[in-house]
Order: sequence, then C-alpha cells, then structure tokens
Amino acid sequence: MTVIGRTATDLLRDLAADARRILPGVIAIRRRLHRQPELGLHLPRTQHTVRSALTDIGLTPVDGRRLSSVTAVLDGAAPGPTLLLRADMDALPQQEDTGLEFASEVPGAMHACGHDTHTAMLIGAARLLVARRQHLAGRVVFMFEPAEEAGGGALHMIEEGVLGPPGGDPVSAAFALHITTRFASGTVHLKPGPTFAAADLLHITVRGAAGHASAPHLALDPIPVACEIVQALQTMITRTVHVFDPAVLTVARIQAGTTTNIIPETARIEGTFRTLSAATRVAVRDAVTRVAQHVAAAHRATAEVELTENYPPVVNDEQFTATATVCAAAALGPDRVHLLPEPSMGAEDFSYVLERVPGAMAFLGARQPHKRPEETPDCHSNRVIFDEDAMATGIALHAGVACGHLAR
Repeated sequence: MTVIGRTATDLLRDLAADARRILPGVIAIRRRLHRQPELGLHLPRTQHTVRSALTDIGLTPVDGRRLSSVTAVLDGAAPGPTLLLRADMDALPQQEDTGLEFASEVPGAMHACGHDTHTAMLIGAARLLVARRQHLAGRVVFMFEPAEEAGGGALHMIEEGVLGPPGGDPVSAAFALHITTRFASGTVHLKPGPTFAAADLLHITVRGAAGHASAPHLALDPIPVACEIVQALQTMITRTVHVFDPAVLTVARIQAGTTTNIIPETARIEGTFRTLSAATRVAVRDAVTRVAQHVAAAHRATAEVELTENYPPVVNDEQFTATATVCAAAALGPDRVHLLPEPSMGAEDFSYVLERVPGAMAFLGARQPHKRPEETPDCHSNRVIFDEDAMATGIALHAGVACGHLAR
C-alpha cells in the first residue's frame, strides 16, 4: 500500500481551501484565454498571458525557441527529484456555439478541448507551490505546451530540453490532467497502465479508370470498391483484433468525383485507427494494407495505402499512479478520487513525455451539476461547457501531486 509522509500530509491538508480562495483569479485567466483562442505551434497572445501570470507570482518564464511554449522552474528549499507538471494551450479550428458571455471572439477557433482551463489551473497550482517552496525538496518544471491537438508540441518541447532543465537534474517524473464532462464536477479519475490510445492516420487512394456514367462496363468505378474496402476494414477490426486489446478504426472522409455523369478515376478514403498496445498497433497497420489492396485487386483496381504514425499511447506508471492517487485523496477527500474503469481511445501527446519518464495523466470531471451525462456535450464539441468550479479541484490536484512527490 502506498503511503505518504507526515510532512506531505500536512502540506496537502490546506490545498483544497487555498485553491478555492484563488479560484476567481484563475477563472479570469481562463476566460481571457477562452476569448482569444489560438491554433498550432504559434500562440503569441496565449504565451504572453502565461508569461505575465508566472512573472507575477515570482517565477522566471522561458519562451520556446521555435514555438510558443513557456517553461518555468520552481526550486525547492532542498535538493531532490524533479517533477514536471504539464498544461496544453492550443485551441481547435471550429466555430463556438456555446452562447457563453466569454465565448471565442476569433472566427473559426474555439477552446473546445478545455486547454484554456488546463493552462489556467496550472498557473493556479504554481501560485500555491511558490507559497510552499520552503517545504519542497527538489524542483517543479511547469510545462505550457502549444500544438497538442496537431503538431506534437510535446515532442518539440522535449527536443528543446524540457525534460532536462539547465542547471538541474533531468525530470524524473511527470503529471498532467485532462478536463472532461464525462464525469461529475470536481471528481478525479485515473488508472495505471494504458489511459489514452495511439492514434494513427490512414489515407487510401483507390485507383480505377474514368468513364461515362452511362457505360460503367467501359470504366472501372473506384467508388463501390472504396465502399467495399470501408466495410471490410470494419469487419477486419471486429473479427481479428483481440477484444481485450482493442482497436477502433474510423473512416471519417470519402472523397471522389467532380459531377454527376462522370465515373472518376480515383476515390480517397481517410480516417484514423487507435490502439492501446504496440502489438495490436502493428497488427492493425498490416491488416489495413492487406485488406485494402486485396479488396481492390478483386475488382481489378489498385489501392495505394499511406499510414502515418501519430501519437503513441499514454501509459501511466503503476507506482507513480498509486502515489498520485493517495495524494489526490489526501488533498481532496477519498470520495472524490476514483479508479478509471477503462482507457480512453482518444489520443494525447503527453504520451511522448511518459515514454521517457514515469508519470501519469488523470481525468478531471467538469460536468455541470444540473446536466445528465447523456445530454452533455464533451470535448471537441462546438457546444461543450465546462463547470468552472471544478477548476479548484484541478489546481489542488496539480499542487497535491507535487507536494506528495517533493515534500521534505
């Protein structure tokens, strides 16, 4: 059974109350970010907001060299390990339809995945940890990352040295959280082992022969071949992948043709497949290629298959997850901390960090109290609304994991 020392227990006791005390200021930062969402690797307005907030609490932020990242380091009063706490900062390319008074003012961009809350909560946690500096043995690295949604911002930051801060020991553990409306507001959910899936991209070009719509026998129509490939891929997943080591394959786009009376030469299939283990990831990659090419060949067409590896799976370290669970229960109360029943088949580039150091990612519930799960839009919806009260839990959770890991 994982236990924490008396000093850590004492530090954790007041975190929830202190997080609630600073919550109004954290909400103000979140709303400022929400009104001005930015996409990708270059987030100058967001970077300025984060940099200013960290400076105000006595930290020295450092900008990324090739991207709009921000890093800050808090040194404890005594030597010890280095813990990384991470928040992502980028938004999604979609129009907001929430009706919130602080809704996005940028056409076609929205914080639909809650990264504005992640950023604001980590700033709040930094404030609580600065006030407890004298009780910490080691370092906290605050990692504010752009381009989590697309572009692998975490990998760029790793290449720029976020896991090995200048003048200190390399990062030895890492923690992050992800907000969701799947769970009740203010609850925490985590598990050891796979927590998010690997997500790889598939692009299949089916090539036939163009012709007139009145004479399909004189052409080679790629559209029915593409449809058959889509169906065969779904059957392949359900009949060849182990049910307890799952995969999810989604064809999200089929594109073909230019008008109503021309059989096109090509049809394009695009989508993703998601897996939780290396073995299933390789098996699905091989099967996608085999099925697409053989179905096409059965119709005298060809299939060109392009598979692009994207984010690897997020795998929580067993020991670190146990410690984080104990710390969360001590800071928030055991009734608010739950074992995650199953992994998410979504993807997260925090996986790049956890490939290199032990750590964990947790879910923070933020469903509005008067809403039922089935009527509540979640991340990536143009109508998602997070309960801002849950952010006090996220602040205390980040700070609690740090205090439990680094208490003197």
